[in-house]
Order: sequence, then C-alpha cells, then structure tokens
Amino acid sequence: MRKHKNKIIAAVIIIAALTAAFIFGGRYSSPSRNAQPSAAPGAEPEPVSAATPPTEPSMVIDPETGKDKYLTDPVPEGKPLPIEPQDVTLGDAEYTCFLSVKCDTILDNMNLLDKEKHELVPDDGVILPLTEVTFYEGESVFNVLQREMKLNRIHLEFMNVPIYNSVYIEGINNLYEFDVGELSGWMYKVNGWFPNYGASRYQLQPGDVVEWLYTCDLGRDVGGWDSVNGYVVGADWLEEIGYEEDEE
Repeated sequence: MRKHKNKIIAAVIIIAALTAAFIFGGRYSSPSRNAQPSAAPGAEPEPVSAATPPTEPSMVIDPETGKDKYLTDPVPEGKPLPIEPQDVTLGDAEYTCFLSVKCDTILDNMNLLDKEKHELVPDDGVILPLTEVTFYEGESVFNVLQREMKLNRIHLEFMNVPIYNSVYIEGINNLYEFDVGELSGWMYKVNGWFPNYGASRYQLQPGDVVEWLYTCDLGRDVGGWDSVNGYVVGADWLEEIGYEEDEE
C-alpha cells in the first residue's frame, strides 16, 4: 500500500467507498449501432422505437454552478462531449486506435522518487510505446487502458469516483500520484487534447491517439499548461489531488 494514498480528498474517498463500483471492463455482444433489420420488398418501414437512445450526446449545464451534474466544466467547442458509462451499449464491431504510456518526466526528478522505485522507471521513460490497439464499439479510453495493461502485464490501479461518474487512475507500473511530489500524477490526452473529464467517459473513435503521461508539475511539464489561458488539464484531476488555484 503506497504511503501517499491518504492525501486523496477525504470526501471523495467516503463517497467512493459507500457507492457500488461501476462495471467498466470487458465487452459483451450486442447488435451494431448502425445495423438495420432487413425488410421484405414493398413492406412499410418499422417505426423507430421511442426507447432508441439519442445518436448525439448532450451535456446539461447547471446555470448556478456552470457545470454538469458530475461537476464537469463545459467542454470546449469542437471537442467530444463525455459519454456516461451506464448509458453505453458495447458492440462487436472492431476498430483500432493508438495507445502509449510514458513517465519520462520522472527522469529529471529522480531525487524526489523513493530509491526503491527507481528500477520501475525505464531508461527512456517509456512504459508502453505508441502501439496500435483494438477497441470495440462504444468502448472508452479507460476500457482500452485496462485491457492493454493486462495484456502487457503492466500494473494498473484505479478507483471509482461516483461524484465524477468516472474512474481515477492512481498508479501505472507501480508509479502512483504523489510519488514524485504533491503535484505529480497520471494524466491523459487524446489527439493532443487533455479532456476535462474522466477516461471512462471518453468514448473512443477509430484512429484516436491516446497518451497517458506522468506529470511531476501539475501538467506544466507535459503540455497541460497554456501561457495565456492557464491550466488545460482535466478539472476533475485538479480537484482530485486537492489543487486550488491562488486568487489574483
């Protein structure tokens, strides 16, 4: 059990412990989203069921908080909206995306890492090189990370955080948040963007490039900081580690 785990926000831990864990992993068979039943020539088309889920996700923002019900800030224009895991039906259709896991930022901060963990950091900081991997219709970034870490025998630890309706990645390859200081932890980006919601709410599309990065400086060292607009890292990650930005 790592020594820094007690630094996670107490309220989140209590909620997570009292709420049943979501089922994220694995897949099961279901008809493809685009599959249409065949009809006899000349037959009237079947009416669409009222229960058919919407084809486009929606994000309802509370005007009082400026966030959705899972405390997510509005998604920047042109970026994909979060998909709630409990609303997803997984299919059999196979696609591919790209996945990598790196902790090269630790190489410049080895003095902050416990000596017994030095051997966990690869010489080039690459835990999993950029690899083309298979995913199935409806799967999330987290689904793919969980499966590929298992296939490659790479340790993965996460916790379900119901308040964000998502998972929080605590450790990969036995390297955890806070292992390299109080501003360190795991982040992810897709196609160069750091989503502002959890990986289990990000639904993959063919060709997506997913990068898991270890930051030692609250995102500044991995491109999660914009000199004009400030932090571009996921808001729930900042809240999870207890970060509060100083007021001007």
